[in-house]
Amino acid sequence: MPFLDVSGGRLYYEAAGQGQAVVFVHAGIADNRMWQPQWEAFSPRFRVVRYDTRTYGRTTTEDVPYSNRADLLAVLDHLGIERAVLIGCSRGGQIAADFTLEHPQRVSALVLVCAGVGGVTSIESDPDQDALFMDAEAAEEAGDWAKVIELDVRAWVDGFGRPMDAATDARLEPIRALVREMEWASVAHHDEGGQPIVLDPPAAGRLAELRLPVLLIAGDYDEMATQKLGELYASGVAGARLVRLPTAHLPNLEMPDEFNRLVLDFLT
Repeated sequence: MPFLDVSGGRLYYEAAGQGQAVVFVHAGIADNRMWQPQWEAFSPRFRVVRYDTRTYGRTTTEDVPYSNRADLLAVLDHLGIERAVLIGCSRGGQIAADFTLEHPQRVSALVLVCAGVGGVTSIESDPDQDALFMDAEAAEEAGDWAKVIELDVRAWVDGFGRPMDAATDARLEPIRALVREMEWASVAHHDEGGQPIVLDPPAAGRLAELRLPVLLIAGDYDEMATQKLGELYASGVAGARLVRLPTAHLPNLEMPDEFNRLVLDFLT
């Protein structure tokens, strides 16, 4: 298995294919495995890379300050990639956007999927949704990881306001199972420590600096705050295109064919 030694850590990564480099950065409820439907679709046409960020998957870290942006740069340098398309979901989208602000010459285009925005201190949200996240935070403080994961699955896979029938429930079940598996893998890193170094100044006041092609993908059944962040990107990044899909927080897993079509059309 390929690993890359970095300052205070060891990054797990995978690479395949030839051509334009496309790097996938996973969500905070996942690891690199969330991109399997894209891996299969993109690798015949692009040089694809995916990796586990620190405290996720097979990557390990020491209890040191670290930069997710420096880790991504280390992956690119190790593989000899001068410029890449970055595709990031949720927390991974925030990492991709922050990296682009710090190293604009290394990124040719961005695909931000239900992405976070660093430095946002206030965003409109739904009180009922907030209550679920507060329950998850309380369970985490109590060390009840089983409850944390089930609440995460409810929020990020099932979503909010979705009409749920037997067919939809059955379609979501493999995604629930995968998210549970990936989150339990992350729980194993809980005691590793490590302190992420945030981008300073943060992205929230700098979105106009993202002067490159940007595709935004949002889910209709995602939490309200994340949807509002997508709108913030759309209004702050000149020329950004926002596409909404009838999914929750992981549209690449819920609607892989449509997701792949959108992104491949954007890239070509």
